[in-house]
Amino acid sequence: MYLIISLIILAVVTYIPRVIPLIINKQIESNYIKSVLYYMPYCVLGSMTFPTVFYSTENILFSIIGTIVGICLAYKGKSLIQVAMGSVIIIYIMNLIF
Repeated sequence: MYLIISLIILAVVTYIPRVIPLIINKQIESNYIKSVLYYMPYCVLGSMTFPTVFYSTENILFSIIGTIVGICLAYKGKSLIQVAMGSVIIIYIMNLIF
């Protein structure tokens, strides 16, 4: 149920900024408003998914370490698959060891 509600909220919040320019029918000249409308979907997606990452495993410490590994890999410019697999593998190994 939580997933369905999250997806509905994400869809609505992502859809609204995309529809506003169609309703206004004139060119938006403010760079600030343009940047807000452009980055809104990414901010909402991040704010909805990031807290859930910490509760994805039974041990929150493993989740934090996996997140740190993922952030480091992403910062080094690795692909999305490499970042995701790196985080999953680290968490899997930690679950096996501990």
